[in-house]
Amino acid sequence: MKAMILAAGLGTRLRPLTNDRPKALVEIQGHTLLEITLKRLRSIGVLDVIVNVHHFADKVLDYLKAHESFGLRVEISREEVLLDTGGGLKRAAHFFLERGGDTDTDEPFILHNVDVLSTIELDKMVRFHRESGALATLAVQARETSRYLLFDQHALLCGRRAGRDGSPEFVRDVDRFESLAFTGVHVISPRCLSMLGDEEAFPIVKTYLRVAGQGEKILGFRADEYYWRDLGRPESIAQATADVEEGKYSIS
Repeated sequence: MKAMILAAGLGTRLRPLTNDRPKALVEIQGHTLLEITLKRLRSIGVLDVIVNVHHFADKVLDYLKAHESFGLRVEISREEVLLDTGGGLKRAAHFFLERGGDTDTDEPFILHNVDVLSTIELDKMVRFHRESGALATLAVQARETSRYLLFDQHALLCGRRAGRDGSPEFVRDVDRFESLAFTGVHVISPRCLSMLGDEEAFPIVKTYLRVAGQGEKILGFRADEYYWRDLGRPESIAQATADVEEGKYSIS
């Protein structure tokens, strides 16, 4: 199985921790966010990973070389200009279409933000995705956030909204919906790669909303029971460190 780690961001919110390193190399108890994510992926059988880089890109390359990529085959997708999540995946599409020259593989892959710490059962999420026949499956939670994705009673993506008080924007008609927070963890079927559009830089959620409106199945995987933390700010790193010390999360 393959995966992509989104690690190209500038890490602006993490300053001063990212003044001399990319956010992928920020540490929690001596373990980098990149190491933690790679080992989580390896634990469920992922063998091949592509990582997009931009800010302090060479430091990521040197780090992976020094640690022998933690036993994985890791390819780098260097972005001279930031491409956002959708553009970054589009640039790396070749990685998921290679397999002995066969570009029609149906094997899903994982897309994972490097600055997310969670106990979401990735193998369970992959099984859910396969059994559902979805184009993409997004791990979501019922929690406060600045931007929500909207799902109908069948867990199908149907729109988005900004904050609890924002007006919902629907991409298809629904009777009932729920506002949920996205975790930055996706399972995607390769056929989605041909639907990413012609733009160079764009958020992948924009694609999800467009194809959901066209009838594609974009599903929500409820992850309320799992630990999850966004590591986008120094105080979040400090809190995650405390969580590890308190046994809420284990770094193996």
